[in-house]
Amino acid sequence: MTNTLSLLTRKDLRIVFMGTPEFAVASLDALLNAGFAVVGVVTTPDKPAGRGMKPTTSAVKKYALEKGLTVLQPEKLRDPAFLAALNALQAHVQIVVAFRMLPEIVWNMPPIGTINVHGSLLPQYRGAAPINWAIINGETITGVTTFKLQHAIDTGNILLQKSFPIGEDETAGEVHDRMKIIGASLLVETLQSLLDGSLEEKDQSAFPGPDQLKHAPKLFTEDCRINWTETATQIHNRIRGLSPFPGALTMLDGKILKLFKSSKEQITHQHTPGAVFTDGKTYLKFACKDGFIHLLDLQLEGKKRMPIIEFLRGYRLQAS
Repeated sequence: MTNTLSLLTRKDLRIVFMGTPEFAVASLDALLNAGFAVVGVVTTPDKPAGRGMKPTTSAVKKYALEKGLTVLQPEKLRDPAFLAALNALQAHVQIVVAFRMLPEIVWNMPPIGTINVHGSLLPQYRGAAPINWAIINGETITGVTTFKLQHAIDTGNILLQKSFPIGEDETAGEVHDRMKIIGASLLVETLQSLLDGSLEEKDQSAFPGPDQLKHAPKLFTEDCRINWTETATQIHNRIRGLSPFPGALTMLDGKILKLFKSSKEQITHQHTPGAVFTDGKTYLKFACKDGFIHLLDLQLEGKKRMPIIEFLRGYRLQAS
């Protein structure tokens, strides 16, 4: 295969791109700008959304259509009509960025296989929410990995990795926006190394064993609830790790309060965890195990998201 690839240029390498959200658009854009031949794009079917339940298209589809690319939107990835259409594109390689789990008949179709761009330094944080869990767990460094798909999710041979720091107060949304650019650049580098014959696959078994691995499963409502008996650092990390989506949750005056940004004040006190304090003008803080969490950006049930000063301007905390 290396000998065959050495005869190909970027314009010769036939690529099918698979992705759905805005995060994936950066990688697709980078491939086109780098001169690679994207012969087809696979994304999710249009879905009804909003009050009018009008069909909405994925961010990847919108971009692909703007660029005049062939778009496939299968309901089922094993559908014979889809498989025939995918095979007809005669791709050398498939690229997956933030898409669905693929059956072997799909990921094993092209001669080079399928390359995935994953938002962590594998083998750490395998799963659906790597950015969120890295921040929730207080990591100070994260990164992007390109790897070859195989049977078990996120376990294929590693191709390239790029690490970068996470700021102490940085949210998942902010890391996401940096990561999509870094990941797009790494993808281009991966494909060029593939063409150059300089790419070396590395088995993930050579990395830390399962007892040392941290996972990144799908987030559920229970993961979003704040436990005020935890430390200020743990709570601050959960808030920023869930911001802006799905958002950390607590209760205020019997209503759900979604938290997007916070700061921590570590101080010894005798207050009950979860107790609320405010001057009614500039701050709203909750007591926790070793201090207070100051809320900076929030959204009360039935209201819009707003900074704390604007929130307090129109809200009066009920007397306990």
